[in-house]
Amino acid sequence: MHTVQPKRLLDLTLGSALLILTAPLLAAAACAAALHRPPGGAFARELKSGLHGCPFTVRSLRTRRLRLDLLSRLPHVVRGEMSLVGPAALAPGDPRADAPWRQSVRPGLTGPAQLARARRSTLPWDEPELLDLHYVEHHWIGLDLAVLLHTVPAVCRRHRPDDRRPGDPVQPVLRVT
Repeated sequence: MHTVQPKRLLDLTLGSALLILTAPLLAAAACAAALHRPPGGAFARELKSGLHGCPFTVRSLRTRRLRLDLLSRLPHVVRGEMSLVGPAALAPGDPRADAPWRQSVRPGLTGPAQLARARRSTLPWDEPELLDLHYVEHHWIGLDLAVLLHTVPAVCRRHRPDDRRPGDPVQPVLRVT
């Protein structure tokens, strides 16, 4: 008898629920994108390296509004090509994609490295890779739930002029008098 791992069960249940809830919005956005006839169609296609290094094609809606591009990848989670949480999906030719630790898990829609980028963290160039490695070495269902809970506000947060951290560059303000 085949048992389903807790992480895969989370991906299936939450991924399916999110897909069902967002399907009308995704369908409307796909129709709107198709009407605008972007070059290459409404969906972008990228070859990525998945579990055990197996390549698969990621299809994403060609829009960044409301992070619909991210939600449009939910079918990959339900099919088992991706996970809700994991290291970023890399192209098969990327040398980082060949790391055995990276090939031991499914790439994720979100993860600690993606979350740090969404929060506009000033990470050194190699820290996203270290965050991904740390996640792979220490992942468990509680960490996945924590990352998912922190992803929602990070993605939905609006960047206001007064929403700056120490060290962020000051944006000039134009005043018309």
